[in-house]
Amino acid sequence: MFTIDAHLDLSMNAMEWNRDLRRPIQEIRDREKGMSDKPDRGNGVVSFPELRKGDVGLVVATQIARYVAPDNPLPGWHSPEQAWAHTQAQLAWYQAMVEAGELTQVVDLKTLETQVQRWNDDQPKTSKAIGYILSLEGADSIVSIKYLEKAYAYGLRALGPAHYGPGRYAQGTNATGGLGKDGKALLQEMERLNIILDATHLCDDSFWEAMENFHGHVWASHHNCRALVNHNRQFSDDQLKELISRGAVIGGVFDAWMVVPNWVRKESTPQGMNCNLEKVIDHMDHICQLAGNALHIGIGSDLDGAFGKEQSPYDLETIADLQKLPGLLLKRGYKKEDIENVMHGNWLRFLRKAWI
Repeated sequence: MFTIDAHLDLSMNAMEWNRDLRRPIQEIRDREKGMSDKPDRGNGVVSFPELRKGDVGLVVATQIARYVAPDNPLPGWHSPEQAWAHTQAQLAWYQAMVEAGELTQVVDLKTLETQVQRWNDDQPKTSKAIGYILSLEGADSIVSIKYLEKAYAYGLRALGPAHYGPGRYAQGTNATGGLGKDGKALLQEMERLNIILDATHLCDDSFWEAMENFHGHVWASHHNCRALVNHNRQFSDDQLKELISRGAVIGGVFDAWMVVPNWVRKESTPQGMNCNLEKVIDHMDHICQLAGNALHIGIGSDLDGAFGKEQSPYDLETIADLQKLPGLLLKRGYKKEDIENVMHGNWLRFLRKAWI
């Protein structure tokens, strides 16, 4: 079934992990044997061949570069200008993949409909370009508000103001506090340019302030439920209800520590914690129960988002195994139309409304 994944860090994997995503996944894994500079070496699950095998014809693909102040222990760049330059290297990689015929950029309703039609025609998918919508995860690299218009010009269509920790425009996971003057100005410019607000990673204070100050289109590209895994990285039921009321779609994330409770990093295993795809569906189903329908859930896997097979559901070997979800949803009693909405329909409906 045609599938949309609303969160993949493709350029991060290419430019920081040094993965040639055009290669078979086993070749990427083999080349990383014995490496220890990253936590998931030899465990990658995402490559272009696996995306095609999994019928993933459209993704939301990120740029990401954090600025860190002198007292911030997180990894990142020491100035916004350095962070901006890093996102431009990531952009150059996306553009090179377009030139190579591997990717095609989706920026508006016309390019969206063209990609959906081309992907789902009768031709084999083995050589088809995968559509990507460009998103920025964390706004630290936006040097000043005027840079946002530059980003829009090269195709940026969604933006999450925060990532982990404190940010220049909003506060993220494990941080506290609101948006401040600059954050509100960023939201105002996003609204003017019709850039989608990605509520993912916003801390509670910044989330509610963003909801008060932003009147454009909102989604949560990769987020699960605090009621099932109690951590500030997850959304509370009140936050989920707010997003549902605004017509948002929430993408289920596959990172094991957000799927099952009590995960201990570098100690827990998917098998030991019984973390499988059914557990991801538990989070999707919780949102459906809050909404009273299946119109607000989708896939935002975050696979290979600085973790690999060692921290993914144990019944997922590569991203192609997203195709196991329709059968699992069917077993849960979801109807064919609902399953199609989870796999692609809800994201398509959201984008068609946002870009009309």
